[in-house]
Amino acid sequence: MSSGRVLLEARDLHVHLGESHILQGVSLVVREGGITGLLGRNGAGKTTTLRGMLGLVPRTGSVTLDGEELIGLPVHEVVRRGIGYVPEDRDVFASLTVAENLRLAERPGSALRYDLVYELFPEIKTRAAQKAGTLSGGQQQMLALSRALLNAGNRVLLIDEPTKGLAPLVVKHVADVLQRAAEVATILLVEQNLSVAHRLVRDVIVLDQGRVAYTGNVDALMGDAALARQYLGLAAVARGH
Repeated sequence: MSSGRVLLEARDLHVHLGESHILQGVSLVVREGGITGLLGRNGAGKTTTLRGMLGLVPRTGSVTLDGEELIGLPVHEVVRRGIGYVPEDRDVFASLTVAENLRLAERPGSALRYDLVYELFPEIKTRAAQKAGTLSGGQQQMLALSRALLNAGNRVLLIDEPTKGLAPLVVKHVADVLQRAAEVATILLVEQNLSVAHRLVRDVIVLDQGRVAYTGNVDALMGDAALARQYLGLAAVARGH
């Protein structure tokens, strides 16, 4: 793993959903700066890890942001501490305009980065009066990313599968934006497109059946075909090369 100050850390994180023990003692660190990848097969627990760190699902263990314990805080207080979240399903408010979606994301006391958002996503500015539900999937993803980037107080962005279901040209644009976003915030990224992950991330954490199976440098993982196949699957490895 890269050296650097630990910004976000989970220790012995457990999540039970119904009868299922989804996360079984996940411990991981996200160091300040750049993009850390959270990888694994479908169903490994990646999305649940992000949701558990935010408090969107009941969890036990410890989650700290810059040394401050987050377990026990309500979700809005966790967000106020400086964590932005881009969910897998984007969760835009379909009946509201693009501009209204952004205004709802504004956090009191946080400087706002409208200039950066409009620079990265010119369409967000030109479509400000358009209902979010009428945007394409790619445009909705841009809006979801814009909401997370808007608050300068967000020190960590948890981003869940931002390229899922997008056309290749849009995937490239999103990857370019993530690279730029990593200049202003630390990112923990869940990404199934391994070519995108390999391009963007520095450190990787691989989950397997609710446990951490591998941590290390992305090049070391991707450079070991047997290891990548073991943890990420044949089809996934083929896409990554």
